[in-house]
Amino acid sequence: MKKLLLLALTFIYSINLLAQKTDTLSITLEQVKYAYPVKYFSIQTEGKDLRMAYMDVSPSAKANGRTVMLFHGKNFGGYYWTNVIKALTANGYRVIVPDQIGFGKSSKAFIHYSFHQMARWNSQLLDSLKINKSIILGHSMGGMLATRFALLFPEKTEKLVLENPIGLEDYRSFVPYVNTEQQYKTELKTTAESVKKYYQNSYFTEWKPEYDELVRIAGGVTFSADYPRWAKVAALTFTMIYEQPLVHEFANLKVPTLLLIGKEDKTIVGKGLLSAEDQKKYGQYKVLGKATTAKIQGSKLIEFEGLGHIPHLEKPEEFLKALIGNL
Repeated sequence: MKKLLLLALTFIYSINLLAQKTDTLSITLEQVKYAYPVKYFSIQTEGKDLRMAYMDVSPSAKANGRTVMLFHGKNFGGYYWTNVIKALTANGYRVIVPDQIGFGKSSKAFIHYSFHQMARWNSQLLDSLKINKSIILGHSMGGMLATRFALLFPEKTEKLVLENPIGLEDYRSFVPYVNTEQQYKTELKTTAESVKKYYQNSYFTEWKPEYDELVRIAGGVTFSADYPRWAKVAALTFTMIYEQPLVHEFANLKVPTLLLIGKEDKTIVGKGLLSAEDQKKYGQYKVLGKATTAKIQGSKLIEFEGLGHIPHLEKPEEFLKALIGNL
């Protein structure tokens, strides 16, 4: 009996090891194949030499001479923009898709993370590519970065497009403060299972099998021996979002601005720290979209009924029609 039990436990352990080996991804996503070739832009900061990954995709139809730069959200990288890239390039746009420092295939650095600094790095990337002006499209955290970019570099921003950006509220006013070390301990508890649960509950109104690839990537890094570094960077960027609000500066925007908002989105950074009552009170994008548009002079709002945090994945045809029709 003991031998049978030992054999069973050994078998289960071996299966678990095999699963881990199969699912494990490095924290710079070497095993994740992006849809287009990835290049690297060198950055020096705080005594560190860093690499910023990016895709530079040429038009697949007659070039219209315009460029779109895509800024990803906090839990993603350039890999989830594939359908948007294909649609834009098919309409003559050149598309630049960076993985911000700390994300995707870029360096996971222990530095002070700042939207100001990130915006400057993206400006330098455009300079290196001899691009003088670009449409800046930001999703989620990328919306905060895109807004900062437009505020700092209006002369380089042809148009600002915000897809369900976070930061439409000042989280400091209602989310309890946790320091970076506390958030790091929370990030260390992340598993592939908790990632899927979070994505199901927070990002989409209805789960589809194709979303499992997003979970495979975000969950795969949790098996890596280097995951603590990933978790620390995730904590550092959480602090950046919390401590560097942009909501009070929307009125200062001087560039044409388009908001693309899934009305069923209820995203709140630090939502788990709130009571059930406050979770219902805040993060209501069906209200926040209109309120934000009212703050930005001359801005335009397009709302998507029945869609959540990532319209470009949840209903791509409707999103892309709205996007391309308003560029």
